[in-house]
Amino acid sequence: MSKKDEHSVNKHAITDVTALGTPKMLTLGLQHAFTMFGATVLVPIITGLDVSVSLFLAGVGTLLFHLVTGGMVPAFLGSSFAFIAPMLAVASSHGLDYARGGIVVAGIIYLILAGLMQVFGTDRIIKFFPPIVTGPIILVIGLKLAPTAVGMASENWLLAIVAFTIVTVVSVFAKGFLKVIPVIIGLIGSYIIAAVFGLIDFSPINDAAFFGIPAFTLAKFNFDAILTVAPIALATMVEHIGDVVAIGATVEKDFIKKPGLSRTLLGDGLATSVSAMFGGPANTTYSENTGVLALTKAWDPKIM
Repeated sequence: MSKKDEHSVNKHAITDVTALGTPKMLTLGLQHAFTMFGATVLVPIITGLDVSVSLFLAGVGTLLFHLVTGGMVPAFLGSSFAFIAPMLAVASSHGLDYARGGIVVAGIIYLILAGLMQVFGTDRIIKFFPPIVTGPIILVIGLKLAPTAVGMASENWLLAIVAFTIVTVVSVFAKGFLKVIPVIIGLIGSYIIAAVFGLIDFSPINDAAFFGIPAFTLAKFNFDAILTVAPIALATMVEHIGDVVAIGATVEKDFIKKPGLSRTLLGDGLATSVSAMFGGPANTTYSENTGVLALTKAWDPKIM
């Protein structure tokens, strides 16, 4: 890409969100929260984990990731779908606590690879993860999510089409700040329509306590469970590398060099181990939020 082309891509990008002011910064952050919400809560729903704990630890994991990477990478870490099958297998024989113990070890594998990169250099390790390897794995993981999206949309195709249409129209035709929050506008528009037609059940909100503490539980460890769950880290580490490359390509920065894969893997591994240790699923960098980066060109990591 020539410097002229690069300038044309970057001239409308938001790289310092603090210049927009706190309300707009919070709105952009809320948009990313809504983007990750569906997938992040679906994993605990499928596996039987506590939804509140999973959400809380996704937030903690994301903050840990940004602390480790120096706040350089605009990434959000949410629940990983790659671990669902082995978690369910271990849960049926040993229990979910032992499945989470295997995920804790999977996070430690991330830390080991991060250490190897620090010792031997990223270039020597990255040779084992060329694009022809990382690309198909990300593609397969993404395609596995497609049936879930179709299934959720099929519950009410009208609302799904309305939301999609609003997001598309706003992202293409809106001006100013509205152009960078199409997801929120789509959610609000379809939510209002759902409320008008009586499609929303407010009773869970009315019955819920105003404040609550997530039901944290400690992981347990079993050798068989670890052997079943932990090796999935070999696939999710490839996914992580591909995601970091994709985020870098989106915002036109080389995160492989700075802050470096050793730090991004360290952050992801810590987020995964901490989440699983206290009751949540594995965490992973979310491609959904990378899509929002590309859509809005709001690239400041502070938004996350």
